[in-house]
Amino acid sequence: MSSTQLFIERILQFDSMQIESKTFSRGKFLIQPGQAAQEMYLVESGALRVLYITENEEQTIRFGYEGSIIAALPSVFNGSPSLFYIEALRKTSVRCIKKSQFDQLIASHLELQLAYSSLLQDLIGSMIEREIDLLTPSPVERYNRLLQRSPQVFQEIPAKYIAAYLRMTPETLSRLRNS
Repeated sequence: MSSTQLFIERILQFDSMQIESKTFSRGKFLIQPGQAAQEMYLVESGALRVLYITENEEQTIRFGYEGSIIAALPSVFNGSPSLFYIEALRKTSVRCIKKSQFDQLIASHLELQLAYSSLLQDLIGSMIEREIDLLTPSPVERYNRLLQRSPQVFQEIPAKYIAAYLRMTPETLSRLRNS
């Protein structure tokens, strides 16, 4: 079991929290730039992406699907306006945890503090892997790195978004998948 799944399981064990369920249809945004993110999302079903849009293009930064946690991290951590969108790629159900409730819960349970620490370590490792992906010039290498690191992405996320994440055209991704 991954640290994310273990953490989600432990969070959901605590009845003292009111964890709201929400469903978003395809194309709906959970958060947009300029909004202060006040929730973290435990993905129950569906698929999401975190994206950043510049004048010239949109950059897919991260994906979320069943069993993952997703948030506009800088905004959640420090209360600043989000720089990112979080978009539902298909009908998606999430459990929403308010940051204030989350902080109280973590502070009051050593078991959750340890699980949270492990989760953050994995997140930092994932972010470093993503940085390496962005520095890797070869589309084949980027594809193979993602396939090795996160094979579930290819079952959960539409190909055009994976291609954008890998900084290649959908046609290039299709050729790589078929070779």
